[in-house]
Amino acid sequence: MDEHFLQQRRKFLKNFAQYSLLGLSSFSVPLIGDFIEKGQAQTKPSGFKTNTVRMGYQTSGDIVRLKGVLEPRLQALGVSVDWAPFPAGPQLMEAMNAGRVDIGSVGETPPIFAQAAGAQLVYIAGRKPSKGEGSGIIVRQDSPIKQVADLKGRKVVFQKGSASHYLLLKALQEAGLKFSDVQPISLTPAEARDAFLQKKIDAWVTWDPFYAFVQKTANARTLRNAGGIATQGGFYLSRRDFVTQNPELVKVVLDEIDKLGRWAEANPNEIVKLLAPELKLDPSILGVVVRRRTYSLRRLTPDIINQQQRIADAFYQEKVIPKKIDIQQAILTPQQYAAITPQRLLSQR
Repeated sequence: MDEHFLQQRRKFLKNFAQYSLLGLSSFSVPLIGDFIEKGQAQTKPSGFKTNTVRMGYQTSGDIVRLKGVLEPRLQALGVSVDWAPFPAGPQLMEAMNAGRVDIGSVGETPPIFAQAAGAQLVYIAGRKPSKGEGSGIIVRQDSPIKQVADLKGRKVVFQKGSASHYLLLKALQEAGLKFSDVQPISLTPAEARDAFLQKKIDAWVTWDPFYAFVQKTANARTLRNAGGIATQGGFYLSRRDFVTQNPELVKVVLDEIDKLGRWAEANPNEIVKLLAPELKLDPSILGVVVRRRTYSLRRLTPDIINQQQRIADAFYQEKVIPKKIDIQQAILTPQQYAAITPQRLLSQR
């Protein structure tokens, strides 16, 4: 790794640790190698200042990478695509902040934690909201924990800075508890899955496909799913400098993502076939995962941004982050959004 990246990573992790109730960071950036700049095409359009777009994806099943829709469209414009894997959104945000990822998709919570830690990232599009059925707070079937209120004093595992963090926060509030009433433990989804199956933890807050897997194979019992809580749908984000230098490129990327997303929502069985070799899960489990996910995009509206601000305020009020952040600082101008947003999203009501 280059010295600049290491310095950026140390700074980011230091800031993150300052507001962590866990007193540690579980972030780790995969060894994704040096990105090699490809030769520039002779007929590169305006709004393209880079020869390579570096896409970050989460290993829970990214259909954009698996379907390969970006590569042919961008290759014709003289741009190649590099993909970097991450176990969850917080790790992806860290890498983006350090300049190792250009565009990536995460839930509603990771960009809030990243902004609180000083990351200079911007929201470029929203994902279609879900019903919240694809994530939940779970316990083993024989657990004495019967309701969320019973989590008081218990060890609860989740990926810090992820959508699970917010689900737990709000579910505890519903039950009349504070976040400080539980013992939070941060693990990646894969680590937490193993600990759950080995009966080493009291409760786990997770998302699909891990959620669907333990529901099916371990008869996990759900205390509370994310219905009515974590239903923002998530976002695509980028670095501000990348967007301002490559607006047309970002527009092409979002256009292909949304077209694929609309097709995916109309063809769930095809998505099951696409995910099966990657996730190595039974089709019956993948069928549940696909039906609970959303894939298409939506343009960013004041209502969406205001909801994101309310989520950030909730973390501040519970002293999970040390200062009140302004989501507007991670928002582009109306003119910039007009330049990067596909027309069919602009026409959405």
